[in-house]
Amino acid sequence: MSASPDQINPRHQLSPLACDSASLRQSIRDALVREVGKDPDLATPRDWLHAVSFAIRERIIERRVVTRRQFAEEDVKRVYYLSMEYLIGRMLEANLRNMGIFEVTQEALKELGVDFQTIARLEEDAALGNGGLGRLAACILESMATQGYPGYGYGIRYEFGMFQQHIEHFRQVEHPDNWLRFGNPWEFPRPEKIFPVRFYGYVIEHHEASGENCHTWEDGELVLAMAYDYPTAGYQRRNVNNLRLWAAKATRNFDLRYFNEGDYIRAVADKSESETISMVLYPNDATAIGRELRLKQEYFFVSASLQDIFDRNLQLGYSLEDLPDKAAIQLNDTHPAIAVAEFMRLLVDEHRVPWDKAWDITRRVFAYTNHTLMPEALETWPVALMERVLPRHMLIIYRINHEFIEDVRHRFPGDHDLLRRLSIIDEEHGRRVRMAHLAVVGSHKVNGVAALHTNLLKQTLFADFNQVWPERFINVTNGVTPRLWVIQANPGLTALIESRIGSDWKFDLDRLKQFTPYASDEATRAEFRAIKRSNKERLAGLVEKRTGVVISPDVMYDVQIKRIHEYKRQLLKLLHVIELYQRIRDGEEVLPRVVLFAGKAAPSYQRAKDIIELINQVADIVNNDPAVGDRLKCVFFPNYEVSSAAIIIPAADLSQQISTAGFEASGTGNMKLALNGALTIGTLDGANIEIRDAVGSENIFIFGMTAAEVSAHRAQRQPPSIHLDSHPRLRGIVDSLRNGFFANGGRALHARVASYLLEEDPFFVLADYAAYSEASAKADSLYEDVEAWSEAALLNVGRMSYFSIDRTVREYAENIWDVLPEPVQAPCPKSTGKT
Repeated sequence: MSASPDQINPRHQLSPLACDSASLRQSIRDALVREVGKDPDLATPRDWLHAVSFAIRERIIERRVVTRRQFAEEDVKRVYYLSMEYLIGRMLEANLRNMGIFEVTQEALKELGVDFQTIARLEEDAALGNGGLGRLAACILESMATQGYPGYGYGIRYEFGMFQQHIEHFRQVEHPDNWLRFGNPWEFPRPEKIFPVRFYGYVIEHHEASGENCHTWEDGELVLAMAYDYPTAGYQRRNVNNLRLWAAKATRNFDLRYFNEGDYIRAVADKSESETISMVLYPNDATAIGRELRLKQEYFFVSASLQDIFDRNLQLGYSLEDLPDKAAIQLNDTHPAIAVAEFMRLLVDEHRVPWDKAWDITRRVFAYTNHTLMPEALETWPVALMERVLPRHMLIIYRINHEFIEDVRHRFPGDHDLLRRLSIIDEEHGRRVRMAHLAVVGSHKVNGVAALHTNLLKQTLFADFNQVWPERFINVTNGVTPRLWVIQANPGLTALIESRIGSDWKFDLDRLKQFTPYASDEATRAEFRAIKRSNKERLAGLVEKRTGVVISPDVMYDVQIKRIHEYKRQLLKLLHVIELYQRIRDGEEVLPRVVLFAGKAAPSYQRAKDIIELINQVADIVNNDPAVGDRLKCVFFPNYEVSSAAIIIPAADLSQQISTAGFEASGTGNMKLALNGALTIGTLDGANIEIRDAVGSENIFIFGMTAAEVSAHRAQRQPPSIHLDSHPRLRGIVDSLRNGFFANGGRALHARVASYLLEEDPFFVLADYAAYSEASAKADSLYEDVEAWSEAALLNVGRMSYFSIDRTVREYAENIWDVLPEPVQAPCPKSTGKT
């Protein structure tokens, strides 16, 4: 435990660093010499990137110290956000804008002879996530800081992060994402913050005089978790919160005895094996070794985070009984669900809190966000694996489950099927631990992330839990941060909005509604079109650089940018590309467009990788057919990441949100695109329903079966091939796959995909195709009416205010966490010695 406050002396008062151009210029030059170790005359652009980052980091950490001190003085309740993913992206520009010194820093660099954009492009994307889950986590941390909520993020400092996606011979090939190879100037290593994490071993049970059965977890393998801090600045506020990521370190780095005996590999084996835990985001779980590593990853970061939370609260002088009033822990999806059992272990085994009291504390501290209805994302672990890797936790889970089932048995006597369905232990599929059930049982609130998703949770996945605890389930619809996705990504649109309604909307997106009347203003529409074209020119340059495909900025940009998955239905869009291609070849007039796909497939997800290969093969034929020209281009944009999303989204005209109804929890790409003036074509799935309600049904293109109709259609068990005649071209489209028209070097893939659609089609691509094609035609028709399309696009911008991440965070704070904002005030408070 850290020293108590009265032992820490002196109490330091900070003298904030100035942020004028001259001061920044001097700080950057000093950092170049003292931190980077370079003579300014010999510095490379990357050296300057690190120097300016260090200079800005100094100012951010000052505010972090101020924030920490005020939180300690005010005795605030804190939020702890546990997430396996954080898609942070590039941090330099975001931090400069959040600190309110973007322009003045550019000026300081210019005076030093350095171009800001040149060095900013060199920054690595911190790709510590796989998609919307990680980006949402990053948005929530930024919003908590912006609004003044005391928030801490916890995750893993993956050495390689999400893989780099290359396209080789049309296929996705994964390469390591060595995002730390040049170092990371934004992080603060905390070697004093190290916690032991145990795996394997055995449990000894013994009895104490109090009558309690006590347990000691012994032996096994110890790994050390070392903290790395990433201060998170609020947008033009003094609040700076913290993201703490854990890296695995060996308890013994080097065995000299083995080295001296010539066994060089064994001499470093402990270090290599231990540090594998934080090596890669989501190791391939297609093998037993990969699954075990995934479980160890999840427990590793959960255990370190909870030990840190206990350490902080005890240092602040709180008793463990105070925890529900001083700490709210949010589980971001099912990955951190083992936290429920670990929290109980720490209370009961390490701090000798009686079981019943510990369980009451646990239930009041935890809340759980479910992000999916997809079975593969609702983790289950074999009991045998849990008993071997985490033997003490398996015993705790058994007891939690026993007491829970007994309570349900008492409340619902005779309903044995209910008990079987609710049990944390699934006895019917090889004895597995249902981690989502553990999260529900151990939390006081469970939320979905869109109205439809929450209703489906209550009606299907967690229907039995909803019967037992209806008050536990609530909805908190996702949101996005306008600071990144409009202010930073789309400065032209930002300036247009500011010229009409001022800048208050940056802090309160509800004020964006004031922009809505300008949709009917001809001059505003013309300016909007000019901005959109400029954004398209920027994207066209990036597409040519990354793919070699030349695209025109004077056509519709039709985009589907998201993780590659069957339920997201990239195949549906690809069939439409084939339809357009065939119509052009047949001499029909077709609205000129660029269809842009982007997204990664999980390395072990072969069908998703097949979809990527098929897209690229179709694109190769389409893009090189002289009969088509610029009327249709199909692009697969490789290695989709936050920085490229910030270029694609402002350029998009049509947003493809076409998942099978009932499968997308919420989505946030739909929000980012609409907020930037793209019209949505989509199913009644996820947040699309709420977007339709917000922007108006006339300003969105809805098609396809509803979730209820999907369920009914599935129950009918009709062969997918019956839909081939639902659209005049659908049979010919599928035939073009079967006969290998687009095949390049082999027809097996095309025939396999055609068979999949005709014989399985679990996500109803063929069933929805006719409706999708009709909705697409409506979108094309509106796009040809330039003024009408511009008006609809601007109405989308003005009416998307509900989908702010700030509203999302406020709802969490008010309805789940029970915390209040604590805006930091100047001057800097004196140190209390508390953390």
